[in-house]
Amino acid sequence: MPKESMTWVQIPPPAQNTTPLTYRIVRLLIHLKSKGLRDSTLKPLGKRLERLSKAVDLEKPNRVAEYISNQTWSESYKHNVVNAYNHYVEFYGMKWQRPYYRRVDRIRRVPREEQINKVIHASRAKYALCFSILRDTGMRILRYSVAQIVKPVELTWLRIKDIDLETGLLYPGTAKLGAGRVLKIRASTLAMLKRYMSTNEQLSTNDKLCHKPEKLTLNWCRNRNSVAENLGEPEIKQIRLYDLRHHYATMLYAKTKDIVHVQRQLGHRRITHTLRYIHMVDLDAESFIVKVATNVEESTQLLEQAFEYIGPIENVHVFRKPK
Repeated sequence: MPKESMTWVQIPPPAQNTTPLTYRIVRLLIHLKSKGLRDSTLKPLGKRLERLSKAVDLEKPNRVAEYISNQTWSESYKHNVVNAYNHYVEFYGMKWQRPYYRRVDRIRRVPREEQINKVIHASRAKYALCFSILRDTGMRILRYSVAQIVKPVELTWLRIKDIDLETGLLYPGTAKLGAGRVLKIRASTLAMLKRYMSTNEQLSTNDKLCHKPEKLTLNWCRNRNSVAENLGEPEIKQIRLYDLRHHYATMLYAKTKDIVHVQRQLGHRRITHTLRYIHMVDLDAESFIVKVATNVEESTQLLEQAFEYIGPIENVHVFRKPK
């Protein structure tokens, strides 16, 4: 679909470079936007309809249902495509027997923090900053298309004015109509942010940190694969950018054991979406890094590195964090 059709300003009139079908899809998207659906929902919906339109006549619902059933797509993706086409059917007053595909719920392995940090340390300053913010806050990432392309949607919305440069508190916009929340970045990430701003003095408070989210996603994949190959750790290649959100939520629950707090920090509308992170937590005694501190400076450094204070033993203070 032409990018011009996604401006949402008005329905473009049919032109030589606009097919009647593209025009019908755009009309549907603008109608759904008027009903309150966000661009982050509408864009993947439009792409699914566009993909269908290249293979089958959208005016023939039975043919569409047959085409979807014959594809090797996952059940979850078929479910999403059916949802997208159902909007088209209802808007244009057609009838069809909607097929049912069940989403496959699968618990993914949560990456260890040192694995994430290896990718961050191998990244350029701006990308390292963005990855660190995602690691520290678990902000949402939008995933769409059969290729599972991901875009850091909440980070994309974040502006300099949404960050308290004194405390490291973030006030992001929350996707999927979730509740607003306040998030906090680590002291080390805040220091990275201040360095970045000092070297980019042209930035204003209304500027965004991430202008091109697609580049951020591609940079993560490229750096991740390079680190995995250079260190001989192929499991790092399996870490998606979205897994930074899973890591944040899982570690937060492991630390607090407060599922409602985790729900609020993730911006979930329903706690059922948050409960999955209970099952991701599997931390035994061998899953922690343990360090000791003998003075205030060492204790501060460990706390800034997300170590949890356990208590005093003899003349030292013991800290630990999940591997």
